[in-house]
Amino acid sequence: MMLSPSILASDLTDLKNILHLLENQVELLHLDIMDGHFVPTLSFGEVYANVLRQHTKIPFDVHLMVQNPEKEVPKYFDFNPFVITFHYEATHFPVRLANEIKKKNIKAGISINPKTPIEHLEPFLEDIDLVLIMSVEPGFYGQKLIPSSIQKISKLKELILNKNLKTLIEVDGGITENNIKKILDAGADIIVAGSAIFKGNIQDNLKKLKWIS
Repeated sequence: MMLSPSILASDLTDLKNILHLLENQVELLHLDIMDGHFVPTLSFGEVYANVLRQHTKIPFDVHLMVQNPEKEVPKYFDFNPFVITFHYEATHFPVRLANEIKKKNIKAGISINPKTPIEHLEPFLEDIDLVLIMSVEPGFYGQKLIPSSIQKISKLKELILNKNLKTLIEVDGGITENNIKKILDAGADIIVAGSAIFKGNIQDNLKKLKWIS
């Protein structure tokens, strides 16, 4: 399992200490970039990402919940993130955009909302490195995991294996110590966690999630 804490769920007023706690404890740092259009919520962009980069060496997991991702994707190339993920629902050119990302030696990810069927990704699954399954409606924290997400993970894993691909599966939304094992057993490789890490004692929460997994 790769763990990717969603930094937006943390106490941003204590950022330096939080990043220090996460250093060498997690594989990725999840950045929720929200534009107030594709999703109702407005978060932060490349300026704040630059602040984060100055205070941590943890690889970035950039999740663009934005309209016109073609315009936004290049803004994150200089951060050399582990992956840049855009939404299937936000672009008509997923393969072209994925190729632009991969040219920079960055993994190209595509995310799907809860109501988008996995089958929509099958025609170009070979062209992407990672699929991010939203297990809640994007843009809001504190939601419960949608149960049907487990089936979507399993179905996607089956598609990947049948095509003999190495595509990673990431899951984001409503993940807790009570459901993380089911998500991993279904085939997830990367877990995005917000409240499960940042609500309470961060170090204890990290140990608990890793122990359960």
